[in-house]
Amino acid sequence: MAQCLLFWSLLTAFACVADAAFYLASYFADHMVLQKEPAAAVIWGHGDVGAFVRVTVHSLGSNIFGKTVQVEGNTGIWKVILDPMSPGGPYEVVAEQYLRGEMKNVTLQDVLFGDVWICGGQSNMEMTVLQIMNAKKELSEVALYPHIRVFAASLVQADVELEDLAKIDLQWSVPTAENIGHGDFTYFSAVCWIFGRYLYDKLQYPIGLVESCWGGTPIEAWSSKHALEMCGLLDNEKRYPSPDIFGNLYGPEIYSVLWNAMIHPLLNMTIKGAIWYQGEANTQLNMDLYNCTFPAMIEDWRRAFHEGSHRQTDKYFPFGFVQLSTYRREKSSDCFPRIRWHQTDDYGYVPNPKMQNTFMAVAMDLCDDSSPYGSIHPRYKREVAYRLSLGARAVAYGEKDIIFQGPFPMKITIMEAAASINITYDQKLIRNLVNTTFEVCCLDQLNKGITTIKWVPAAIISTTSYTVTVSYKGFCKDRVTGIRYAWSEWPCEYKKCPLYSNDTLLPAPPFIIDFHN
Repeated sequence: MAQCLLFWSLLTAFACVADAAFYLASYFADHMVLQKEPAAAVIWGHGDVGAFVRVTVHSLGSNIFGKTVQVEGNTGIWKVILDPMSPGGPYEVVAEQYLRGEMKNVTLQDVLFGDVWICGGQSNMEMTVLQIMNAKKELSEVALYPHIRVFAASLVQADVELEDLAKIDLQWSVPTAENIGHGDFTYFSAVCWIFGRYLYDKLQYPIGLVESCWGGTPIEAWSSKHALEMCGLLDNEKRYPSPDIFGNLYGPEIYSVLWNAMIHPLLNMTIKGAIWYQGEANTQLNMDLYNCTFPAMIEDWRRAFHEGSHRQTDKYFPFGFVQLSTYRREKSSDCFPRIRWHQTDDYGYVPNPKMQNTFMAVAMDLCDDSSPYGSIHPRYKREVAYRLSLGARAVAYGEKDIIFQGPFPMKITIMEAAASINITYDQKLIRNLVNTTFEVCCLDQLNKGITTIKWVPAAIISTTSYTVTVSYKGFCKDRVTGIRYAWSEWPCEYKKCPLYSNDTLLPAPPFIIDFHN
């Protein structure tokens, strides 16, 4: 009897495997963009164990090429690496399974080849075109870009790494005013869309945009266990940001749950690069580890996408990010400037020796006190996307003579006799009439050997094309040990920070320098 039951169990299991459905992974659909040459796109799905799957690419009824693989016996998964394709389309992609004389097929229509970008982060990446400044004009121009295609993953968390997306909010689509401005904090991301639009205007070939973001989430949720271990994060204490910051817009903070559900399923996708707008949630969680967790996440994503795409995604793919904008005018907290600094791994600029092939959009001067979504959600997303696009053109596409970041100090000279500091920048400067942004750190000796350390204002007293001189006269009695710039949550009003590039009008990023180091 037991042998009979075992026989029928095995037979039933074999029948279930043999009759398994033949289908593509969730994010393969009509209207999609696949990564163009020099990389090759990966097509994958599920099928019957032992079956052969042939994928062909057609154009105007002609077969461009085809490849055949066998379904893996232990997983029921098949993967085909296409030949590298020049940008363009539309193409028809046909996947056919052959098993014991039976054929099943799936056809994708209107497929384009171009560059695919992942757009991740929290609510400032989630904000849709409907929510930003000049939304009506932005939405009216959507139809002019039919060769940009958009896709949005659903908000899903998981305790284990998922093989495929559990749910999709917006399947690959030709952009329309309705799907680009679907609603508040839904889809489609304004920063992602406008970034893609700037790229298309320059490149003139298809762009695929993949949105995977969730408001109020820390970097730990988007990082794999491996990435977190690189920074010594082994525990998983469940802490949540206070509602007065994010309102109802805060998601899971549990370590790795969004990596598991919203990034890991995409790893087989061949991509050009990624952009990222996140960090606000980490002003309240592991803030001073961000100079480790952010670079570690970038490194880990690069490794994982490279391996998942069978080495088709560049193992150093370009990664752009937005340095945090503003939140409150109060000066009691330096959480935001500390995160801004940590976003660069404490260099103040990118690329740098620890964050290679990265680019940054400075946004601290894009404040929006009257935003109906709270000042933590400024509506000036077109400016953010433009600044990101400059970085992409320089770093991702190798365009020469593109300046994508504002002026940064290259030399600092302390003139103790004059109680002043001379700062030489790497770009020609434009100065606004704002004089409250530099500070120096004073170390003063009091009676009985007591030492005080405090930050005090340092007024700009003169400027030249490349230099700024600030004075600390009357504030420091003994010794100056450091200098910092724009070190506050709200360092200036809209586009009114003290220093900008003369050539690009990009703001000088914040910095802090300890003279002992």
